[in-house]
Amino acid sequence: MTVFVLVGIVVIVAGLALLVQGIQGQQRKAQSLGGLLMVAGAAVAVLASAFVVVPAGNVGVVFNIFGGVQSRPLGEGLHIVLPVLQQVTLYDVRQQELTLAAATGDKINARSAEGLEIDVDVTVLFQVIRDSAPKLHQDIGPLYEAIRIRPEVRSQIRDGISEYRAADLISVKRAELQQRIQNNLVESLQRDNIRVLNVLLRDVRIPETITQAIEEKQAAEQQVEVEENRRRQAEIAAQRRVIEAEGERDAQIARAEGEAQALALRGEALRANPEIIQLEVAQRLAPSIQTIMLPTDGNFLLDVRGLIGR
Repeated sequence: MTVFVLVGIVVIVAGLALLVQGIQGQQRKAQSLGGLLMVAGAAVAVLASAFVVVPAGNVGVVFNIFGGVQSRPLGEGLHIVLPVLQQVTLYDVRQQELTLAAATGDKINARSAEGLEIDVDVTVLFQVIRDSAPKLHQDIGPLYEAIRIRPEVRSQIRDGISEYRAADLISVKRAELQQRIQNNLVESLQRDNIRVLNVLLRDVRIPETITQAIEEKQAAEQQVEVEENRRRQAEIAAQRRVIEAEGERDAQIARAEGEAQALALRGEALRANPEIIQLEVAQRLAPSIQTIMLPTDGNFLLDVRGLIGR
């Protein structure tokens, strides 16, 4: 619609020029044509300004010179407004990005809990709340990013970093800090009709001397862990050897006890049955033995050679 407004303005200028020329040359036709062109141009400009197109991902906030800002924004598409009496301001309600970094000259300087200087690069994803765009227009206006979001991001990051030690910010506490900043921004900017979607700490830079000290400390801790693991392995090996020795000792004791019990039982059996001894003696005689003792009441010996010689 802006093109038609420009066309109307051009026609008005052309008609004015023609009208002036007709007046100077006393040419009634030129005067009439110039007047008609001016009226036509004004009509085109007015009619064109009555049509407003709201692009995709935007809303239109209407300001009426008699009633102020209308509470209901215009949605996407073509709308008709009252020329001159109503003005429409477009607000992008899609996801937007704000990056504060050293590369863009917008890095954030803060100080840690121990007073060390910390440089932070951050990206904040946000969007204007669609139905609250008129309220945002009343309270802040189209420059809401520069007036409200950018200063609030800097303030929240500085406040958050001041609660942490520098060493923790590059290790275990970074995710916690990021979530804390995001929660605070969500709460503070919600009141200004801006929705924070995500906060990304892209880089946290601490002084080089502190970084080197942290690396040396981590290397020393890792070496201590290695030595501790070696000590534990040695203790486990020693315990294993003790257990094996105790097992062997218990096994020998068990064998000795078993043998003692067997001997005791054997002794009792021999005492109860003396003839077992004689039986075993007979079984153990070698073939070369030619004399046999017979367990009889006469208690005599037989000469086996003599019996065989006969």
